[in-house]
Amino acid sequence: MSGLRGEDPVRVLLVEDDEVIRKSVAMALERYGYRVSTAEDGLTGLEMSREGGHDLLLLDVMLPGLDGIGLCRKVRETSLAPILMMSARGDSLDVVSGLEAGADDYVVKPIDTAVLVARIRSLLRRAAPAPESAEAGALVFGDLAIDRDGLEVTRAGEPVALAPTELRLLLEFAANPGIVLDRQTLLSNVWDYGWNGDSRVVDLCVQRLRKKIGADRIETVRGFGYKLRR
Repeated sequence: MSGLRGEDPVRVLLVEDDEVIRKSVAMALERYGYRVSTAEDGLTGLEMSREGGHDLLLLDVMLPGLDGIGLCRKVRETSLAPILMMSARGDSLDVVSGLEAGADDYVVKPIDTAVLVARIRSLLRRAAPAPESAEAGALVFGDLAIDRDGLEVTRAGEPVALAPTELRLLLEFAANPGIVLDRQTLLSNVWDYGWNGDSRVVDLCVQRLRKKIGADRIETVRGFGYKLRR
């Protein structure tokens, strides 16, 4: 699989201050068919992100001017494009802060190209429209309505803006109302992780989703996982 959607290459914005890493990651992605734009600091990255046209953003955590966490938070104010964070140490604080700011996933430096491309492909699959099925249609849970055909969510009649991963997670819960889903199942079905998945991405995404659809809509079943209240 190349970095193409039909005839159009996938456009990636890479924001990384280390020139060697920036060039090597850009070259690696371009070999897979991605079209890569680069920025060396957070403020430039923010300006480029606001120009639009990017299918995915790849952000380093440590950036001059505006760090990756702040950049992620700013991007999320106006864009639902998938965001993948890069952390030099895989430090828990970096990871959690990035996911809380709205990132969809993260990779740890030094970058393994195969892992990076796999994570990018997974994010792009989540951002793509879900295939139609015989079960497609509207679902209602209290004041929450989920239109699976139009991929739209409303709460008390008001639109709810969800990032691709948040929407995929909600659709997974909605397909299994009242059923407890453990973190590994969610990692496999939503994040495409059959191995080596970090359950923190599930917990933080659930936390973000609760803020948007109502804190009591998704119930924590301690020691097991989460379920959507009917």
